[in-house]
Amino acid sequence: MRRLTTAPNLAIATLWSDMVRQAGFDASVQRAYASSIAGELPPDQCLPEVWVDDHEHAAAGTLLAQLRNAPHRHWVCPSCRERVDGPFEQCWSCGTAMPVR
Repeated sequence: MRRLTTAPNLAIATLWSDMVRQAGFDASVQRAYASSIAGELPPDQCLPEVWVDDHEHAAAGTLLAQLRNAPHRHWVCPSCRERVDGPFEQCWSCGTAMPVR
């Protein structure tokens, strides 16, 4: 196993690990509860980490970079005319899918 990234908190580490796992990579969160010893150790040494298999590290890193930098779009829902901003492909108000261009 090899560290893929360090996350700012457990929620983000779990989210990233789940996204990488959904893509078919074997991922796990390490140091999940190490924040409780911050002060005894430097705080940056207590952050949660996402780990993957050695042979999947490069591909998982590329995937995580793409997921962390999703395109931000601005579109108007064709059903309810709500403005939707960000990486969302579905209207937050009515659930209609983003129109294909």
